[in-house]
Amino acid sequence: MKLIFIRHGEPNYEIDSLTEKGWREAELLSKRTVKWNVTDFYCSPLGRAKDTASFTLKNAGREAEILPWLREFDAPVLDPETGKRRIPWDFLPDVLDANRDLYDNNLWTKNPIMQTGNMDENYHFVTDGLDALLARYGYVRDGYRYHASDETNREAVIVCFCHLGVTCVALSHLLNMTPVQLWQGMFLAPTSVTIVGTEERKPGEVYFRCQTVGDVHHLLSAGEPVSYYGAFNDPFQF
Repeated sequence: MKLIFIRHGEPNYEIDSLTEKGWREAELLSKRTVKWNVTDFYCSPLGRAKDTASFTLKNAGREAEILPWLREFDAPVLDPETGKRRIPWDFLPDVLDANRDLYDNNLWTKNPIMQTGNMDENYHFVTDGLDALLARYGYVRDGYRYHASDETNREAVIVCFCHLGVTCVALSHLLNMTPVQLWQGMFLAPTSVTIVGTEERKPGEVYFRCQTVGDVHHLLSAGEPVSYYGAFNDPFQF
């Protein structure tokens, strides 16, 4: 199986859609995705993800199923420095150094910062939704791995149009780490492509491995600059 997460194009958050540049990015993305042999398309219910998917779906003559858990991850917490509610990522280094349990798979949701929001429930909303989706194709979660059977669709290619934060949550579940490690340490540019594949070196015992993270060659090859949205420095443009 190949599970492909695509971040929406450069966003206009005020209207939950795309900027003019974001529309260009989505069109360039579609010239790449239309070549894929996709089993099923899925999409976040938010406008910026649906708008990004629209070019691909039109060009491929396909539709996408809307999955509520693919919306941007929504579990605000109290910032320990400002006391204001905010998304649970982009903390400064001193906050992270003082809260090292955020990097522990068994403790991170119990951290005092995460306890100021409905973190555990929202995290499992995503991971339970992801596991239910994978079960459709015959992959059943068991601890830190998945089981496959003769009925499992090992050739499935699944494309999810979604968001940076929720992609990190999904990856953390598949790779058995905390999302904090990915929220804090990974940038996925608008319309970037992240591919995770199954490996089954022992029959019936499956784990996931990232094959591509945040790829934007569809933009660079067309001379379209990579957007900075989601980062605090300029992306590499070559």
